[in-house]
Parts: sequence; structure tokens; C-alpha cells
Amino acid sequence: MTAVSVVRGKAQKAKTGHAGTLDPLASGVLVLALGPATKTLNRLMATDKRYRTVIDLSAFTETDDLEAERVEMRIDEPPDEAAVRAALGRFVGRFEQRPPAFSAVKVEGRRAYRMARKGKAVDLPARPVLVHDIELRSCEWPTVELAIHCAKGFYVRSLARDLGRTLGTGGHCVSIRRTAVGPFTERMAVPLDDVPEPLGEEHLIPTETALKMVEEAAGSG
Repeated sequence: MTAVSVVRGKAQKAKTGHAGTLDPLASGVLVLALGPATKTLNRLMATDKRYRTVIDLSAFTETDDLEAERVEMRIDEPPDEAAVRAALGRFVGRFEQRPPAFSAVKVEGRRAYRMARKGKAVDLPARPVLVHDIELRSCEWPTVELAIHCAKGFYVRSLARDLGRTLGTGGHCVSIRRTAVGPFTERMAVPLDDVPEPLGEEHLIPTETALKMVEEAAGSG
């Protein structure tokens, strides 16, 4: 059962939508809007995102995460921290990124992941993305831990794949956690199991307040 359906049920079937999905194995912040506030979802989705991820550089996978089998890479000399930092520099700023084949991107009206799971070849075109900053938090072969600040439309799994290709290694995400969506952070988040029932307006951020927070965050960024 998805977070949207759980919250909708606790909100007495009120219309509920989300401001950007999370990957199946990802965790972290998911912004939901209820009732008339669902009309603001496009504005909420356009906000910056922050992620923490651990990437395994010793293998690729078909899904660019742990959902598929590893394809081991032969690496005679693992890259050192300086090489990793240099490679990461290529992924800061504006550049073209190809989404994962197993993603929610639509291809001729169909979700790419549904086609990929049926064994159909999915070759998604690259599209422009923006990364404000990547912090290398740890580097101990075969994994690196990163903190990422990016704009809408960026795929962390694609970064893992492309980082590996740049380094001549493998690359897939061991974990992904979204720590913020615009001004909405982990500190503000409520675990799904702790969402009150019934869920009423007194438990929610008022729409005007939320939009003001988004505007202020955009102005300070």
C-alpha cells in the first residue's frame, strides 16, 4: 500500500497527491497535499531536493540499485579519493542526464519501468538537469557516500551509473534517502505509521503557509 493511499484512508478519503515519487528502495521525505491543496502540487514538485546516497562502485545492476542482480566489474586498481572527487566534479552544474530504464518516465504514454520489467528495451533520451552541490562524505572502496543538492528531475541512480562509467568501475545505489524537498525537511516529517487517524486540518501545514515557505526557500537559494 502506498503512502498516498494510507494518508487518503486516514483523511477520510480526501483527495491526496504527492510532490514527487520516491524510488522503490528509497526512503525519506515525501510531501503530500490533501483536498484543494493538491492544486499546488506542481509548485511543490518544482522545488530543490536533497539526498544522501551510498554508491557501490564494484558492480553495475540493471536497475542501478539493489533491485536487480549485480554485474561484477573487474577493476585492477580502484580509484582513490582524489579520482572520485575529480569525477564528481563533472556532475555539478547543468548537464545532460539519461534517466534509468527502470523509472516512472513515460515512453509513448507508458511508464518506462513497466516496459523494462517485461524485458523490452528502453532507451530514454538524456535531458537537462541541475546539480547545485555534491559533498563526498566518505570514500572507502568499494563504496562512496554522497550528499546531493539538486533541482527537480535529477536521478540519483543515474548518477551512480554514470559515476561508475566515468571512473571505469561499476556503479549502483546501495541506499538512497531524500532528506529534504524544498523547505520541507526530515525534522518536519512524520513517519507513516505515526500519521494520526482521523487526519484533520489541525495536523496539516496550511496551504498558504506551505507556499510561503517554498517562496522563501527559493528566494534564499
